[in-house]
Formats: sequence, structure tokens, C-alpha cells
Amino acid sequence: MNIGVIFAGGVGSRMHSKDKPKQFLKLYNKPIILHTLEPFELNNEIDAVVIACVEDWIPYLEKLIYKFRIEKVKKIVHGGPTVQLSIYEGLKAAKKIAGDEPSIVLIHDGVRPLINTRLLSDNIDSVKKYGSAITAGVVKETIVVVDEDLNIEQVPSRKHSRMAKAPQSFWLDEILAVHEKALEDGERNTIDSCTLMKQYGKKLHMIDGPYENIKITTPDDFYTMRAILEAKENSQIYGYDD
Repeated sequence: MNIGVIFAGGVGSRMHSKDKPKQFLKLYNKPIILHTLEPFELNNEIDAVVIACVEDWIPYLEKLIYKFRIEKVKKIVHGGPTVQLSIYEGLKAAKKIAGDEPSIVLIHDGVRPLINTRLLSDNIDSVKKYGSAITAGVVKETIVVVDEDLNIEQVPSRKHSRMAKAPQSFWLDEILAVHEKALEDGERNTIDSCTLMKQYGKKLHMIDGPYENIKITTPDDFYTMRAILEAKENSQIYGYDD
């Protein structure tokens, strides 16, 4: 099976939204999380979707899924207090759906909506071939590594630098085992699955995704997303064709 694990457990304090978490803010009369879910719904290779959501907002999310006819969502679980723990809750739910069937999970941010069906298929293909898929963004500016006093220690080659984004995809049993090992070791706040897997010595493979695959974290990101969607609608110039 191929299962999407969407984590939407945050409240979005940096967005400064007045009355709802950022994943439920509307754009083109549709909440951000619905924009995120649609490529999973439309991709024929995706068999199921699990969402880890802010507990108090689960009933609202259930109504949205029914309203927009998102049929692949098989389970909504409450998110944990950190990204790592929210992903873990989603992985446990995915395991219950998959049972003993070897399965791939595509772990994705609920507020990273500017993806497409081809990117999801590329992730699945990469896991089958390399064992993992970390969606990347090409670096367009020079990156520097600094010490605590902001002295530059290293200037990596731009050609060999990438920004790790999402989806981040793995064999379900492997990523679940790493999460359980991390919890045994007292680790509960690793920022993403890529970091966690590397921490435990796993070999990771990157694939380049669309540059506009941004995470909607601040008001600036929201307005950028709106501009990109308008450009897509008007001229179809960004990213892959679905």
C-alpha cells in the first residue's frame, strides 16, 4: 500500500490568524489543508491517507472532508505536542491500515499545499528504488554555515546543496521502527523525518521537486501561495503538469 501521512497538529502562532489554525485558513474558498489533500486524492497510486490533527479541530476537519468528497482519508488522529510526535501518531494509524502488507508512507505537512500528483509518484518510485525519498528544493542563492558568533565556517557548493522539503517518504516499517527507537532514547522534538532517519544512520535519497513547494508558516507565505495559485490558474507556468 501507499499511504499519505499528513500532519496538521500545529496551531500556527507565527501566522497570527485570529480564530483558527493556519491549515484551516481559506484560499479560493477552500481551506489550505484541502489544497494539500487534493493531489493525494487524485493520485491513483495513493491507497489511503491518515491525518494527525489538532484535537479540538478534528470534528471540523471531518466536516470538510465530507463536504469536499475526500474519500481516501481513512483515519484522523489527534496530533502530539511536537511535529515528531504528531508524525508518530500518524504512522501508528497507517500501520493499523496496512497491517502486514509492505507499505510506503509519504509524510507531508498539512500546510505545504503546492504539490502535485507527479511529485507523489516520484516519491513512491524513489522509495521502491532507493529505500527513501526526501523531496528537495533547488538552492538559488549561496548557503553559508556559521558558528555561534556568526563567523562563516563553510560555503557549500550550490550545485550540491538542496533544501529539504516534503513529502518525505519511506517504507512504513522502517520509519516506524526509527520513531520508536527515538522515543526509547528520549527524543521527542526532532524537526522532521529526514533529520530523524539520518540521526539513526539511515541512507537517504533526495529527489528534486517544484521550487514553489513552500510551507505556509507566515503571512508572507500565505500571500505567496495566493500569487502562485493565481499564476497557475492564468498561465500554468509553475511546477509539473499534473
